[in-house]
Amino acid sequence: MKLKKWLFVCFSIFLALLITACSSDKTSNTSEESGSKEEQITLNFWMFGATGYEELAKEYEKEHQNIKIKIKTSETADHHNNLFTALSAGSGAPDIATLEVDQLDRFRDAQDRFVNLYDMKADEVKNQYLDWKWKIAENDDGKFLMGLPTDIGPKGLYYRIDVFEAAGLPTKPDEVSALITTPEQFKQAALQIKEKTGKPMVASMEMMYRAQLDALEKSYFDKEGNLLIEQPGNGVKKAYDLAVDMNKLGVVGNFAMWSPEWANAVNDGSFAVELGAAWLKGWMEGNAPDAVGKFRVATLPKEYSGNWGGSYIAIPKETKHAQEAYDFIKWLVSPENQLKSFKSNGLFPSSPVVYDMPEFKEASDEFFGGQSTQTVFALSAQKIGMVYKGKDYTSVHDEILAALVNVQGGADSEEEWHAAIKRIKTKLNR
Repeated sequence: MKLKKWLFVCFSIFLALLITACSSDKTSNTSEESGSKEEQITLNFWMFGATGYEELAKEYEKEHQNIKIKIKTSETADHHNNLFTALSAGSGAPDIATLEVDQLDRFRDAQDRFVNLYDMKADEVKNQYLDWKWKIAENDDGKFLMGLPTDIGPKGLYYRIDVFEAAGLPTKPDEVSALITTPEQFKQAALQIKEKTGKPMVASMEMMYRAQLDALEKSYFDKEGNLLIEQPGNGVKKAYDLAVDMNKLGVVGNFAMWSPEWANAVNDGSFAVELGAAWLKGWMEGNAPDAVGKFRVATLPKEYSGNWGGSYIAIPKETKHAQEAYDFIKWLVSPENQLKSFKSNGLFPSSPVVYDMPEFKEASDEFFGGQSTQTVFALSAQKIGMVYKGKDYTSVHDEILAALVNVQGGADSEEEWHAAIKRIKTKLNR
């Protein structure tokens, strides 16, 4: 009996040890499995325009199985208004949002609602981007960065070779660049085209006005928010007067941008040139099928060179996933992915690193007769200076354009100028 009892005790101890070991091993395995499973994170990304970022987001998701990018695309005005409303309310903002350059200053008063990307070590990638593009997203003391740079809109001279040829002007890009190096030479070419072909040089008052406006370092406001356009020698008034004077000479067309009439005019060559940004060529390729091979791109006079458009990507402070959001946007706007965005959607890179990539330099445009137009815009991009616009830029700009439309319709230019200033002041004082 003693032997049986002893065996029973030994077996019980062995069984208890076995159960404990199995339980411990199972707990260990469960713990390891739990620790290896990454947290599933959804990043809400609000944007506007045709960027092609949807495809890049899918690529990122494949490389980061725990990240889901949920994209919402809206019209430009709706996008910025909805974002401003959400930030003001303190709830409902996305994890990531694009900001158009003309709208950026509107959000500076809400700087505390955004993550300072310098806190995310954004300075580590600063040297990959054009200096002027980067600085626009900084605050006045350079210690706060609102967003990372996406595309830019360096301007060039889009010209119809058939119209230039009919006017007896050269048609090769290098020759046209050499022919038109000053505003006066631009004017003389415009008069010759008008005389020989009967066609206007530019499409609209807006295009002629922006010729000088986009090259101004200061336009409507200074950094203190003061309205500058009534000051003597202000560049905005000079740009306005240029458009008025060129219209009097009969070299400005009446084809409002984005209108069906404008698209038809681009298509059939009803005017000679566009003083357009790099992104315009994508629109032309999609809307002027009969103009294939009939346009080329040359450089603009320094006084007419500038930037028109482009964006940044910011992170609202409301996000619970600031690090994951930053990791994604840093990847999204990297030089390699800016090249992809350029090739897929025509977004012109703000990273000069891309300009030296063979895939960038060797790309050609069938629409432009096989010309590598991007090299022209790359030259322009590296000559652009710092520009300050102000939070009410868009509101003021719209009033000046309205005045120019009225002038082209027969109204007195000085009366329209003063009426526009009056409307602007009323808006600003609300």
